[in-house]
Amino acid sequence: MARRDFTVFSLSFLDCICCGFGAVILLFVLMNARASQSRDELTKDLRGEVSKIEVEILRLEKEKVLARNALDEVIQESVETQGLSREILDQIKQSKEELSDQEGQTLARKEHVNQLKTDLLSLEEGIKRLQAGAESEDPGDAALAFFGEGSRQYLTGLKVGGARTLILVDTSSSILADRVIDILRIRNLPQEEQRSAPKWVQTRRSVDWILSQLPMQDRFHIATFSETTSSLLEENTGWWDGADPAIRKQASEKLAEQIPSGGTSLHNAFRYAASLNPTPDNIILLTDGLPTMDEKPPTIRKTVSANRREAFFQGAVGQLPAGVPVNTLLFYMEGDPMAAVSFWKLGVKTKGSFLTVTEDWP
Repeated sequence: MARRDFTVFSLSFLDCICCGFGAVILLFVLMNARASQSRDELTKDLRGEVSKIEVEILRLEKEKVLARNALDEVIQESVETQGLSREILDQIKQSKEELSDQEGQTLARKEHVNQLKTDLLSLEEGIKRLQAGAESEDPGDAALAFFGEGSRQYLTGLKVGGARTLILVDTSSSILADRVIDILRIRNLPQEEQRSAPKWVQTRRSVDWILSQLPMQDRFHIATFSETTSSLLEENTGWWDGADPAIRKQASEKLAEQIPSGGTSLHNAFRYAASLNPTPDNIILLTDGLPTMDEKPPTIRKTVSANRREAFFQGAVGQLPAGVPVNTLLFYMEGDPMAAVSFWKLGVKTKGSFLTVTEDWP
């Protein structure tokens, strides 16, 4: 019997090989699935951390934007603050310069005050001499009798009368009171209380006294001034008949209706005097201090220094008609020591008179 040939790669061998490979593949698949499950379990916590970090990054980005906007606002405020700081420094510098000027004027003012005291003593002696001889004098040619409290007839050196007498009445805010704080208080009261302010009432009574002393044959005109100047009787801008009692009464009642307000422009008042035709031959001025403005109101309201007020006064004097005496009735006002000297010099220069008004006059 013949022997069969031996073959290494038989069918049985191939079956064994295939089964081995299949077992290896099955083992790999089982191991890979287990590895994926383990990997997912390991990375699950890491993915949660990553999500938290991403949310935190978004929050920080928002805070960064807000912080940048806040920084821009701070920079803008810093720029504005620097501008305000420079403005404040300039104001401080200006205040220091004005304070230095005022300190430099202190000695000169003290000298003026001492001279005024000497002049007042001389005036008081003269008044005493006049009062001693008053009983023996004639009553004069007054148009109306005027009595003060207690039926006292007053005697002054005021020149009343003239062919054409112009009476200039100050109606600025300062004529309401002697002190700035009182002026501010009264200015905010009802109109009737403003009209009843003691200083303003005294000013009106002084005008009434002047009207009572005007000679019957003279003519007169009354103008009020503050920032502007106008005739007291707007419908009658000419010269009024001194012999007409109705016109005197009308002028007195019209003045009682006035409410003082605004600044003081003596420039416009004196220019008004020069504009009258014919010009006055006597001016009676009722005011309480040096002017606070020139021809036009300032664009920015601020405190006016003493030097500026004297400059305004000198500019106003230049508007006066030539050769006309100016008689001043000066009412008291705090913080204006140079007013008395300036108006006294004006009286001397124009051959007029100067009178400081006491609290109980007229």
